Amino acid sequence: MAKKGKKNGKAEADDAPPETIIEQPAAIIESPAASDGGEPSTIGESVVADAHLTKKGKLKEEYYEAEMLKLQEELVKLQYWVKEKGLRVVVIFEGRDAAGKGGVIKRIVERTNPRILRVVALGIPSDVEKTQWYFQRWVAHLPAGGEIVLFDRSWYTRAITEYVHGFCTEPEYREFLSSCPQFERMLLRSGMILLKYWFSVSDEEQERRFAQRAADPRRRWKLSPMDLRSRDKWIEYSQAKDRMFDFTDTKQSPWYVVNADDKRRARLNCISHILSQIPYEDILPPPIELPPRKAASGYIRPPIDEQTFVPERY
Repeated sequence: MAKKGKKNGKAEADDAPPETIIEQPAAIIESPAASDGGEPSTIGESVVADAHLTKKGKLKEEYYEAEMLKLQEELVKLQYWVKEKGLRVVVIFEGRDAAGKGGVIKRIVERTNPRILRVVALGIPSDVEKTQWYFQRWVAHLPAGGEIVLFDRSWYTRAITEYVHGFCTEPEYREFLSSCPQFERMLLRSGMILLKYWFSVSDEEQERRFAQRAADPRRRWKLSPMDLRSRDKWIEYSQAKDRMFDFTDTKQSPWYVVNADDKRRARLNCISHILSQIPYEDILPPPIELPPRKAASGYIRPPIDEQTFVPERY
């Protein structure tokens, strides 16, 4: 995990990434993520050649898809290594509504084994869960040996959504900020690997994505009543995020900010960073040679008209 130094009383990430055993596909180097205080993000110089960019500076689809396939192949190698070594890996995805967390998670799980790499996206706590120790329902979903768990939102819900919308009391909120770093240190001392990503998106881009969801019936389910209420609380979310970072962006468990205004860049950058944070080796099994199938004998198929088939409309 990257080291962090102290400067002006705040933690800062090292410029030099840790060494990894596997050489990763070429990552995209961008400028720091946009401020969540309402300032639009600006994309800095990239190592991607102009030939891979559109006139608007976006990544071309064919280049993006080719790089994503390379990263997904590395994710498969990583899952074999995690399973073989019995590692326990937790990756947390947080950020504003429509920041692109779901898109990254979808690409990660697209070609991996759901028995090794699973997603946890908890809903509203039940009446019983509301009476439990706050971290209790999250602990139940932590990985066993040989597992990677992706939290699509996590225990940090208390520091952002619950606090901004008044779903927790002030003492509960303060207790979370105090106990969360201790909770995460316990996870790390147990040998767990913990990575935390904050997806930063500008207010203009978030509004554009909200409008897309509202207009597209295939995406409208993504626009929840909570999302609509959050539109008017941009500053409150920014203040809550800043305070959360003050308490939980620690040397042992840092936050990694993903510039998410460009979805394609955000996906490639985040996945390549995850791969860089977990040293692994290529232990993919060799290609499987299928033996000749045995000839079937003595089997008579029942009449086809006795079975009910799905209508062939296409």
